[in-house]
Amino acid sequence: MLGTTVQRRKRELKDCCGRCQLPLGLCICALVPRLRTRTRLTVLVHHREARKASNTGQLAARCLERARFELVGQSGRLLDPPPLQGELPLVLFPAADAVPIEAYAGSALPIALFVPDGNWPQASKMRRRGPGLAGMACVTLADSAPSEYRLRQEPQPGGLATLEAIARALRVLEGDAGPAVEAALLGVFRVMVERTLWFRGKLRDDEVTGGLPAAALAHDPRGEWTRRMASELPR
Repeated sequence: MLGTTVQRRKRELKDCCGRCQLPLGLCICALVPRLRTRTRLTVLVHHREARKASNTGQLAARCLERARFELVGQSGRLLDPPPLQGELPLVLFPAADAVPIEAYAGSALPIALFVPDGNWPQASKMRRRGPGLAGMACVTLADSAPSEYRLRQEPQPGGLATLEAIARALRVLEGDAGPAVEAALLGVFRVMVERTLWFRGKLRDDEVTGGLPAAALAHDPRGEWTRRMASELPR
């Protein structure tokens, strides 16, 4: 059974984009913007989270010129101390001592924003174990519109996908440019979510923002996926 699962995963990956991990006909890479921000972003992606097609932290980093993501949590690999360039470092995490991010709106110093990306236990460990992170101020977001993320069940009330949290943080930190940055991030996020839901059979064609790519309409990837799953069921 394990061998069958591994073989199936290899076939799935072969049919998916190597960057956005969506089926090739649904690839969103051409829609990813390159946004210039004053804030420098580092997304700390737990290595188990990085393999998931539904991960949004890596997508957020791809959208911003001054952003990178780093894999953390692998055995024997230590997180390097975060480099700073005359910036004010902040960790976006709702710790007990976190303050509202609005306290840093209009900061004289540019912000270096560090965002743990993983489930709750994984993200908590990142802050405690990452060199330098434990001493950084934590910031949290004000309650606002509910999440549009419908690919996983959120265990925390009011929880957001990592990209949504980053978009809302930048709305505050980027001043007058903030709303446009947020809108651009959420635009590509919405397409990713809806194309994935369509692939899972949860949305109709006309419910996908911006419509479906011609490649997906010409060769429906859902049919191939359904046939593959059926062929691997025990008889």
